[in-house]
Amino acid sequence: MDRDVRTHEIIGAAMEVHRIIGPGRLEAVYQECLEIEFKLRNAPFISQLRLEIFYKEQKLKKYYVTDFIVYNEIIVENKSRKIFVKGR
Repeated sequence: MDRDVRTHEIIGAAMEVHRIIGPGRLEAVYQECLEIEFKLRNAPFISQLRLEIFYKEQKLKKYYVTDFIVYNEIIVENKSRKIFVKGR
């Protein structure tokens, strides 16, 4: 599958989730919704994969956890922030 088509599919999935549940939710909510959306779109993904980090050939104690790896090569990180409403 062409990379642009895959990118379009990933962005479309995120937009669909946002359209349905709206802004201001916890990242964990978007995570679960995106998992459902990727499954519905038959987009292969792995979620919450731990990746080792190396510095000068030495493995660090810390590791990187992806939100998603989609199509076995595209890392997707979802971010959310609290909505501030003026006057409230």
